[in-house]
Amino acid sequence: MGRACRRQLWFLFLDEHQVQLPLIIPVGDPPTRPDASVSTLAAGISAAMESVDAASVIVVIERFADQAVTPADTAWARAIDEQFGERGVRVRGFLLSHRRGVRWLAPDDYRFPARRSDR
Repeated sequence: MGRACRRQLWFLFLDEHQVQLPLIIPVGDPPTRPDASVSTLAAGISAAMESVDAASVIVVIERFADQAVTPADTAWARAIDEQFGERGVRVRGFLLSHRRGVRWLAPDDYRFPARRSDR
């Protein structure tokens, strides 16, 4: 993955040794925010994993913006993490492809709500 050029999701499949398999699935033009279709997406990715005997998946969120994690990025990562987890699909990690390169999303970036300082 490199610099972003459009809004889409990518799914890269890994074997039990965490080696990438020769299957990459792009999902073009997803909604700005996740919706009920994430459940359908989870079912499709689960089926793809079974067909290539994948142990886990890497999810790339591609959008042409800067490297800062947006509320939409967080919502997508959280929705995918939850829906895939319900189906037993192991997400190895999330990457964010932006206009200048790629960055990793730590679980803290999407699993926990942002804290507000009252100071």
